[in-house]
Amino acid sequence: MTDQLWAYIFVGGTFALYIGIAVWARAKSTADFYVAGHDVHPVLNGMATAADWMSAASFISMAGIIAFAGYDGSVYLMGWTGGYVLLALLLAPYLRRFNKFTVPDFVGDRYYSDTARIVAVVCALFVSFTYIVGQMKGVGVAFSGFLGVDYKLGVAIGGMIVLFYAMLGGMKGITYTQIAQYCVLIFAYMVPAIFISLIVTGNAVPQLGFLGEFQGTGEPMLAKLNMVVTDLGFTAYTDGTKSRLDVFAITAALMIGTAGLPHVIIRFFTVPKASDARLSAGWALVFIALLYTTAPAVAAFARLNFVETVHESVYAPDETLLAGETATPDWFFEWEETGLLAFNDKNGDGRIQYAPGGFDDASSANEVKVDRDIMVLANPSIAGLPAWVIGLVVAGGLAAALSTAAGLLLVISSAISHDLGRRTLFKEMSDTDELKLARAASVGAVIIAILAGMYPPDFAAAVVAFAFGLAAASFFPAILLGIFWKRMNREGAIAGMIVGLGFTVVYIAGFKVFGWTNGPEHWLFGISPEGIGTVGMVLNFVVSVTVCLLTPPPPRDVQEIVERIRAPY
Repeated sequence: MTDQLWAYIFVGGTFALYIGIAVWARAKSTADFYVAGHDVHPVLNGMATAADWMSAASFISMAGIIAFAGYDGSVYLMGWTGGYVLLALLLAPYLRRFNKFTVPDFVGDRYYSDTARIVAVVCALFVSFTYIVGQMKGVGVAFSGFLGVDYKLGVAIGGMIVLFYAMLGGMKGITYTQIAQYCVLIFAYMVPAIFISLIVTGNAVPQLGFLGEFQGTGEPMLAKLNMVVTDLGFTAYTDGTKSRLDVFAITAALMIGTAGLPHVIIRFFTVPKASDARLSAGWALVFIALLYTTAPAVAAFARLNFVETVHESVYAPDETLLAGETATPDWFFEWEETGLLAFNDKNGDGRIQYAPGGFDDASSANEVKVDRDIMVLANPSIAGLPAWVIGLVVAGGLAAALSTAAGLLLVISSAISHDLGRRTLFKEMSDTDELKLARAASVGAVIIAILAGMYPPDFAAAVVAFAFGLAAASFFPAILLGIFWKRMNREGAIAGMIVGLGFTVVYIAGFKVFGWTNGPEHWLFGISPEGIGTVGMVLNFVVSVTVCLLTPPPPRDVQEIVERIRAPY
């Protein structure tokens, strides 16, 4: 069977499974819609959390960025995994005991203020919409490659599918769908990784093959990759170009941002009790580690295979290939149709030259434009794997992108319907009306997300990194101080969130949207937009504590709540 037919079989089969689960677990109450009835087993919740966490950025984009950035891409591995340890130890069980299932709900009640709740809603919407743009980028890449259509049409198709089962099942449907999606995505990620590791290194364990020999030659695989890329003029794969401060800032923003992500925090309210929240976080780390320890190997294999199959290949050859010449592989032409891969024959020799420099720069020798987000999906084709593996990877990529997008839609809808609607503006709203408003908010959110996803400011992983920075700069100080410092009051929390979010939004938007001159020499302290959330977080802490100490302490009953959620049973 052809690659396309296998893709239809795997994608069609998994989608039928997801929709069936959504219908079976259809939300019948607000408790089902928001927190899955509080009865999900910790192991299953850990699996669902892992799927919610391992979005398009993890499955599709992370290995692609590492493939082209090399050592510099390690910030994503360190930040995104370290953040879960922080979340499990510092926040998850205490938030569960506070018994408020959204971050704005926690902020509003802990800081005894509807104003604080509204500011938190605004922060949640900024974070979630930024995050969902990255997912829509991944959805567009996966669907365009799967259907052979333009990228923008792929975004629109994927968005409509997400909307269907998010609206139908709510958190209950999303939770059980995400369990199935985790099984699909991890199988789809590991199978090609094992095959390619065997081809490149002879070792069936990708993590070991990555550190092993290249095709039994006695030459280390990474040394071979370094030689290949440096011969073309690129920086050695194992060398970094980022400053230490920027590496620290990006890693910290990703790590701390994890602990402030609304769609991750809400997952710890689907389990029966607080101890299960910590257990869920532990299981989530185990499930996440399977993919994250494999990603560096997938990235290195992808970069090596890409160079060896594309560079100096003859584009659209006839039967007169000369000795030693290789034809451009079929997968290259298939991805060209999506607009995410392109060839510009600058010297007119009919061969593809892959080199440093801009694709549109006439003075550059580089003739290839490649969107990094295609690398994981294209990797099985580049390595010449069987058609069924290619179809499996497409299904896995879609599972990763859609699982997180659905979780984010729920955060957006709950922020609008529950936190802004029922808890602030319409306090007499019934459960039925709240559920209707939540579903209407999901429709509006999907429309905005589709439009934004058609014109993303960067690669999927980079866009997601911006969302983590926003979460670190806005929510983390308010949550941490709210749990561990009784003196923290509403004035400090409100001022800190506004300053942290405002500074970070302006900085990221300036460089990525409004055309400020980008580059290390123009960045504040040499910190990139991906890492600026760390600075925003520091500003938030400073402003929060300063304003808090200059204003009255919180009421005694609020201080007693803080003591109670940290006390042992």
